[in-house]
Amino acid sequence: MMSVALAQNPFFENYVTPHGTTPFDQIQTEHYEPAIREGIRRQCEEIEAIVNNPEKPTFRNTLVPLEKSGELLQRAATVFSNLLSAETNDEMQELAKTLMPLMSEHENNIRLNEKLFARIKAVYEHRDEERLTTEQQTLLENAYEGFVQNGANLGGEEKEKFRELSKRLSLLTLRFGENNLKETNAYQLVITDETQLSGLPETAREAAAETAKEKGVEGWAFTLQAPSYGPFLMYADNRELRQELYMAYNTKCAHNNATCNLQIVKDIVNIRMEIARLLGYPDYASYRLKRRMAQDSDTVYRLLNQLLDAYTPAARQEYAAVQALAQEEQGSDFVLMPWDWSYYSHKLKDKNFQLDDEMLRPYFEVGQVKKGVFGLATKLYGITFKRNPDIPVYHKDVEAYEVFDKDGSYLAVLYVDFYPRAGKRSGAWMTSYKEQWTDEETGENSRPHVSLVMNFTKPTESKPALLTFGEVETFLHEFGHSLHGMFANTTYESLSGTNVYWDFVELPSQIMENFAIEKEFLHTFARHYQSGELLPDELVRRIIDSSNFNVAYACLRQVSFGLLDMAWYTRTSPFEGDVEAYEKEAWKRAQVLPTVKGTCMSTQFSHIFTGGYAAGYYSYKWAEVLDADAFSVFKENGIFNPEVAASFRREILSKGGTEPPMTLYKRFRKQEPNIDALLIRNGIKKKDE
Repeated sequence: MMSVALAQNPFFENYVTPHGTTPFDQIQTEHYEPAIREGIRRQCEEIEAIVNNPEKPTFRNTLVPLEKSGELLQRAATVFSNLLSAETNDEMQELAKTLMPLMSEHENNIRLNEKLFARIKAVYEHRDEERLTTEQQTLLENAYEGFVQNGANLGGEEKEKFRELSKRLSLLTLRFGENNLKETNAYQLVITDETQLSGLPETAREAAAETAKEKGVEGWAFTLQAPSYGPFLMYADNRELRQELYMAYNTKCAHNNATCNLQIVKDIVNIRMEIARLLGYPDYASYRLKRRMAQDSDTVYRLLNQLLDAYTPAARQEYAAVQALAQEEQGSDFVLMPWDWSYYSHKLKDKNFQLDDEMLRPYFEVGQVKKGVFGLATKLYGITFKRNPDIPVYHKDVEAYEVFDKDGSYLAVLYVDFYPRAGKRSGAWMTSYKEQWTDEETGENSRPHVSLVMNFTKPTESKPALLTFGEVETFLHEFGHSLHGMFANTTYESLSGTNVYWDFVELPSQIMENFAIEKEFLHTFARHYQSGELLPDELVRRIIDSSNFNVAYACLRQVSFGLLDMAWYTRTSPFEGDVEAYEKEAWKRAQVLPTVKGTCMSTQFSHIFTGGYAAGYYSYKWAEVLDADAFSVFKENGIFNPEVAASFRREILSKGGTEPPMTLYKRFRKQEPNIDALLIRNGIKKKDE
């Protein structure tokens, strides 16, 4: 009989909310642990029922119940882990230290369950005897490979070693992220002398004044959050303060204090290497890349080297042009440093194109941008969005929308969370509170609940939220991920939406960024927030003309992160050296700007140390090759072409991970991708070369 405490826990009840959405308004921190512990207990019972089934193992009696197991655990753990990133506090972070290892251990108990693996292996080895659909074959293969990659074939002592390493790793990644958030939130640059704000636009000054007010200090406060940090580096005339802010950001978690990540970086790298070696792989990259489009390190390095060769000459020219402008102003002995790059790049861009972020901001009021992005989905796919205030949200800034398909049927719920706050980690991401799946018995299609989380420029007392062009691109990017989730149309939850190979997941997001420089799209929403004037054609032309400004530098920056990632995860011996020195050596071929002693990316590189991008950061450039190639189909047939959009939805967005990504891609594109479309788009290569 369920206890009174459990009965009062919203996780144990059927959600009486629109579309069964998460009742955030009822969930308290104390609800997570009992729900997760009970969820683990229930899933253990479900696993026992599978392994004790006396019947011969089949897809129906083994893989299907395994896929459906753990509903309560997933429900509670999903909310907990999502809010740990989007709306955390000290209490939740402390609780995570208990719950994350607990869930990691439970996952290991399943993956290392010999009887369960024996049944899956039996089904896998006799799969030709069952008439499985393509999706069922993929589910079976994923399950079998997943167990093998998580130690199912290990012996007794090795299994215990795997458990121990996994548990340690979950705690280390948790601490890494916690330290990063703490250091980001702890820093503030407070300015009381208004002359030191010289160069900063009104929007940045107003935002800094609001931040100072929130923090209870006099003057103007600048933080390491992107909407504060970025404009300061770009506009502030005071070079010393630019340097101070730059160094604060780029030395995060590299100081000899309680939030230092230097040792944690070493420990994470070494444990991952040890896990890979335990499983029979030469290094962690080989282990991770087996289930990727790239498949091996050589292919990744081939891409990174291709990009280095193609973009380095242009990147050197870009640096020389920015340096020349700086020396015009400061004298021939002036050395352009990293804290000068945004400042003088902006000046050069303004000089060459008469285009400035502040010039565009008034046309990108967040409500209008939202209408434009939602409207783009309507034009392409016929879907519509209706805000529903009855859907509970986890913070007052969050908006919840019902999404309807072109035939008027309910498609999904979309949460949108725009602004930075202390409980939210930096960056932008898409996640799900509920994935899509189809009931095989009734045919009911259970629709997803998707969330977009960003850190955009906040409104001030005198102005609404006016976005930079870069923030508009970020919105389009994350919205592309959400379309991947919302259009999911598969049978099995673990194959739906964004549950695809890691180097394929960025295609649906990055292809959306292409629309940002299309006049037809910009003119659907970009109006001056005061006058209502449409974004002038002349400004649109400048946006298009400047779209490749410093594109080679930006490419090499991404390549440098890819090289760093691969350097950490292709190691075959433990690392005990100097993290900073190793990092600088790893990415030196892609560095354009002078390196600065004391700075360290690794200690704050959440993507590869706490996120899913370990041995996978190259995915952004990999997917950029795909998105440039795929968008060329839209360009050739009209950017709003409904037939092309329908094909992209049908062959890519709705299929999730049910088939190999290259199969899906070729079905849409009718050929394999190549790097040419990207080089042409970036102006590195002419179309007829």
